[in-house]
Amino acid sequence: MQKTVLALALFGLGLGVAHADAVKIGHAGPLTGPIAHIGKDGENGARLAVEDANAAGVMIAGKKVTFELMGEDDQADPRMATTAAQRLADAEVVGVVGHVTSGASIPASRVYEQAGIPVITPSATNPKLTRQGYKVTFRVIANDLQQGAAMAQYAAESLKLKKVAIIDDRTAYGQGLADAFSDALKGYGVQVVGREFTNDKATDFMAILTKIKGQQPDAIFYGGMDAQAAPMLRQMRQLGYAGKFLGGDGVCTGEMLKLGGEALKEDTYCSQAGIPMEKMPKGADFKARFKKRFNTDVQLYAPYSYDAAMAMIEAMKVAGSTAPAKYLPALQSISYEGVTGQIAFDKFGDIKSGGTTLFQFKDGKWATLN
Repeated sequence: MQKTVLALALFGLGLGVAHADAVKIGHAGPLTGPIAHIGKDGENGARLAVEDANAAGVMIAGKKVTFELMGEDDQADPRMATTAAQRLADAEVVGVVGHVTSGASIPASRVYEQAGIPVITPSATNPKLTRQGYKVTFRVIANDLQQGAAMAQYAAESLKLKKVAIIDDRTAYGQGLADAFSDALKGYGVQVVGREFTNDKATDFMAILTKIKGQQPDAIFYGGMDAQAAPMLRQMRQLGYAGKFLGGDGVCTGEMLKLGGEALKEDTYCSQAGIPMEKMPKGADFKARFKKRFNTDVQLYAPYSYDAAMAMIEAMKVAGSTAPAKYLPALQSISYEGVTGQIAFDKFGDIKSGGTTLFQFKDGKWATLN
């Protein structure tokens, strides 16, 4: 009996040593709350990258390296984000994929800068994130300025809108996107007849929508996530509002298709930073492998999380080191062919070749427009 206990204890210690020797990469995003499906999607993308790297037997400085993903839940909350970031720093991760939202990414970025840990967001699009002068902050997706400009051009030139009302959720993401869209509309002579705001926990928008309906806009644009966009759209229909509904990438999700239900019609449009998966260089293969591994479809940002994790690993291989200070220069100059396209960063840490895609709801799904 004592031998069995001793053997089990040694086995447990062996597992502990293996765990301790692994090179830890962190992921931070909302794993609980209304957009937990987005956070889990991103975490799974990063996890698949780590598993692929381990299966390939990555060698760094002549030594085989095993990677491990450490996930933290920031609840898409700015205060929780700094706590999550500090936990990852204290755990001595060598890099972080995240955070998912701009509201979480911006405050957390200071923690990583102070710790000297590279962080690559797959989805935070507020331009302020990469304009803070930090050396360790990167983004593998287009920012709000590009996305807002694309939607504004389509709204003016293709949809021929003359008057638009704008609502945002007052998060760094939602307000930043709404501001970018509003500013871009001015260049096309489109009038913003109302600017309202809510929050990212709200479910009742009747008062706001009733006020907007009286202003008779041709469309309502919402800067925020699907958890609010879906009930907002349903309440628009209940009020008999006849205008179009526009949103950003927080609306362009598979979950929005489920939550929106019959309220979704062909007058619903959204923009998404990046390109459709079918247009990604390795999108079809990624989609199939993701489905097989996690038994669920890609929600939104998983391919970008995968590329963020892989870009770090590639930089470590180039630098011959997993130490953040040593592989950071290689990451700053990386040129890596990822799932989503070419991963290379400008002097601010923004992706050099980020694109934006527009979608329309049609035949039960998001159909690519441009």
